[in-house]
Amino acid sequence: MSTFVLVPGFWLGAWAWDEVAAPLRAAGHLVHAVSLPGLAERAGQDGGSGLEEHIADLAELLVREDLWEVVLVAHSGACAPVGGLADRMPERIRRVVYLDSGPMTDGSSVYELWQPDFQRMADTSVVDGRLPMPSWEYLAEHGSSVAGLDEAALARFRSLATPEPAGAFRDRLRLTGAGAELPQAMVSCSFPLDRIRELIAAGHPFFAGLAGPNWELRELPTGHWPMFSRPADTAAVLAELAAL
Repeated sequence: MSTFVLVPGFWLGAWAWDEVAAPLRAAGHLVHAVSLPGLAERAGQDGGSGLEEHIADLAELLVREDLWEVVLVAHSGACAPVGGLADRMPERIRRVVYLDSGPMTDGSSVYELWQPDFQRMADTSVVDGRLPMPSWEYLAEHGSSVAGLDEAALARFRSLATPEPAGAFRDRLRLTGAGAELPQAMVSCSFPLDRIRELIAAGHPFFAGLAGPNWELRELPTGHWPMFSRPADTAAVLAELAAL
C-alpha cells in the first residue's frame, strides 16, 4: 500500500480531494489531503502568503506524521510547493505526480507561466494580498477547462473556493536539483498527450525535461479539475502510478 500526499491547486483546500481520497483509502492506502496555509479552513492564518511558507508547511507534515515513501501529488498551481518539497526532502519521496500540471525550473514562478492578460488580471484583482477566483468564463478562456463539471459541481466549487495568497504565484521557486532524479509522472487532463509528446520531441523548454527515463506520462481526458469531473478515475491512475 502507498502513502499519498495530495496538494490541490489554487483556491482549493483538502476538501477538493474527498472523492479521490475515499477510494484510495478504501483500497488500503494512507492519504493525507492538504489545505495549505491561507486557504480553505486555514484561510484566517497569518504568515501563509508565501511560497516558502507553503513548502515549509508540507515539510512539517512529512516530519510530524513521519511519512516516508510518499507519492506526492500536485494539481495545477501546486506544482510550485510540491516541486520545492521534493527538492528539499527527496529522501522521503517515492514519486512526484503532476496532475494537469508540470514541473517548474529554478528561479521561476507560476505567475510567469500565465498568459500576459491573465497576469494583468491578477495584478489588478489582488485584494489584501489575495487573488479571488476569476469567473468560469475567464478561466476557460485561459486554458482551465470546466469539462465534466455540471452546474451543481460548479456551484459547490465556487462556494468553497477561497482567495489565493499572492505569494503562492508571485514568489520564485528556488531549487538545488536534489529531487531532479526522483521518479516523476505527468497526468494530462485538459491537454492532449499526443501534443505534449510532440512538444517534448521538439525540445520545447516547458516540456523537454519530461523526456527523461524517470518520467511516466498518462492521459485522463477531462477538464482541468479531474478530482471533481472524474474522481474515481483520478484515484485509479494515481494508484497505478504509485505501484510502478
